[in-house]
Amino acid sequence: MTSPAVDDHGDAPSTLGGVILAEEEWKARAAAHQARVDALVGAHLERRRAGRGHPVHDFLFTYYSHKPSHLRRWHPGVGVTLQGAAPHKDWSGYVEGPDGVRVGPRLVRRRRGTVEWVRELLAATAARPAHTGCFGLHEWAMVYRTRPGDVRHEAYQLRLGHAGTDAVVEAHQLRCSHFDAFRFFTADARPRNALTPTRELQPALEQPGCLHANMDLYRHAYKLTPLVPSELVADAFELAARIRELDMRASPYDLSGLGYEPVRIETTEGKRQYVERQRAFAAEAARLRDRLLTVIDGELLHP
Repeated sequence: MTSPAVDDHGDAPSTLGGVILAEEEWKARAAAHQARVDALVGAHLERRRAGRGHPVHDFLFTYYSHKPSHLRRWHPGVGVTLQGAAPHKDWSGYVEGPDGVRVGPRLVRRRRGTVEWVRELLAATAARPAHTGCFGLHEWAMVYRTRPGDVRHEAYQLRLGHAGTDAVVEAHQLRCSHFDAFRFFTADARPRNALTPTRELQPALEQPGCLHANMDLYRHAYKLTPLVPSELVADAFELAARIRELDMRASPYDLSGLGYEPVRIETTEGKRQYVERQRAFAAEAARLRDRLLTVIDGELLHP
């Protein structure tokens, strides 16, 4: 292998201060990651081949745009050089150097705008206290004052019917701070929300108790691929999948036939259960958010 000249303005990598993985090391990590992802997405792929939908888990592959095949592909992240016959040398954004293959600095520079936006949002979210009084009512607001045939998951009944669902919304103060949930509210539900989230206000409103903000750590992680380690992206996916289950268990839909017993947020006990799980997820998400920020601050903004 010919050693390229080092050029701060080009794409020739330097391994100074980085990590070099021997071929057996990175192959073991790649195989472990692929096996983990196969276990996480296998049921979804089987349903997709059979043409069957799923009201809980399809969200992870429709709302989020990262394909299972992309999630399965292992990346070491910036600052890591792979020795031996790494297929990464033929992948976009990677370069060969004297010690092996790694993500090139040109890609890091090209993605800087995305990195800075993600960092601003994550840091602003982390700096706020977690609010846990929303009780998952965003899903209820998405079907408020609808009629049969108008709801997203039409194959599943509303636990309390349309009138009962509307009554729950009207008995509570909606306080959704997450734009990508609020934008799916019905027209009648939006004026009932205490806030009016927009994309521009997202860094000012996002808060670490929000289930959707914590699920979106997966989106932020995969948007930084291949700059961040794939293990971190898979951790975010796994957290998002578990949060999504609570999200739908607390929704107005009856999903008990699929094995999801409802969290009845219209009751005092249901609210207690919801907040307990919400706080636990917020703590998990905080650790994951810190890990993303550590990678961004240590490798992506100051390589």
